[in-house]
Amino acid sequence: MEKITMTVPLVEMDGDEMTRILWQQIKEELLLPYIDLKTDYYDLGLPNREATGDQVTEDAAHAVQKYGVGVKCATITPNAQRMAEYNLSEMWKSPNGTIRAILDGTVFRAPIMVRGISPVVKNWEKPITIARHAYGDVYRAVEYRVPGPGLAELVFTGADGQSSRQTIFQFEGPGVIQGQHNKDDSIRSFAHACFQYAVDTRQDLWFSTKDTISKRYDHVFKDIFDEIYQEEYREKFEALGITYFYTLIDDAVARAIRSKGGFIWACKNYDGDVMSDMVSTAFGSLAMMTSVLVSPDGKYEYEAAHGTVTQHYYRYVRGENPSTNPVATLFAWTGALAKRGELDGNEALSRFAGKLEQATVATIEGGVMTKDLSALWEGEIPAQTVNSGEFLAAIRENLEKLL
Repeated sequence: MEKITMTVPLVEMDGDEMTRILWQQIKEELLLPYIDLKTDYYDLGLPNREATGDQVTEDAAHAVQKYGVGVKCATITPNAQRMAEYNLSEMWKSPNGTIRAILDGTVFRAPIMVRGISPVVKNWEKPITIARHAYGDVYRAVEYRVPGPGLAELVFTGADGQSSRQTIFQFEGPGVIQGQHNKDDSIRSFAHACFQYAVDTRQDLWFSTKDTISKRYDHVFKDIFDEIYQEEYREKFEALGITYFYTLIDDAVARAIRSKGGFIWACKNYDGDVMSDMVSTAFGSLAMMTSVLVSPDGKYEYEAAHGTVTQHYYRYVRGENPSTNPVATLFAWTGALAKRGELDGNEALSRFAGKLEQATVATIEGGVMTKDLSALWEGEIPAQTVNSGEFLAAIRENLEKLL
């Protein structure tokens, strides 16, 4: 077939370790043979973030604002061990956190379901979509290592010069302090995104925080959601027969486990990080989840919702061919290509993305899969466990049939 042309590039953000290897394999095996791929490329691998003082991450985020659609590989968020391993000058912040702060969007994550792999929670019949606020909280926190005894205070100085002070803690010895923040306008954007997504997909919306403990911080989230729902969405929800309710996060966890699925669960930034991993694992694998960041002005950034698969990368460097699941990374590409096609009126590009997703699911349902899925396999066809390259080649065979 003639290669599909693109008129507007995708913003391509390369990553780290095993997912970086898979990124290139996906392009070579499943994209470049069929698409005249146009991308605005940014290397977000940790060595290049170090070399650029992390400026490359900000540049990539602004490129998404310019072109409207980006696709991102998994990246390392360094800790002390990584600083030594990569000889870093600074413990760079999470690239995802930086990009989300610039785009000020909401992350929607949903599991990829296939026949033959049942959720660990047996009563889950439909996907649970996690809507994660993508700004602030611990991901933009300021931290301080307390060296010894002293008074820690929370100080706010208004534009008029007036200050407010509150005691955090009177330290009797060493400790640690963390200061978090969020903004009303970002919370409002988050609420609107969640309510509109629920309306568009006709699903119930849950929202959970811990306002009984965080009586001001979390309560602001609760109040803004309630205000926007009552003023702008209540009638729409009632007309569609869908519901919105707020509950404490511990109650939401209990409700989710007892549910049949098929709803949107809105969470604050850290809660959404954890719950999306829980949901994806319970549905099958961390590598079987879609993730898209949607900004208030309609920019889209697709990514894999898992880490860089470090242990598999070390094995790869030793010359092995690990069985690493590339589905989430592949679906980041297909999601971005489909959206690029939709925005540009490029039906051929969107159709191709859909066919590639069909081929991927058909490959697994046909019994060919990576090791993480074969351990969960319940299908009638015996599972054939293959390495990553063999899995991508099998997907290409099915894609050729669909094309």
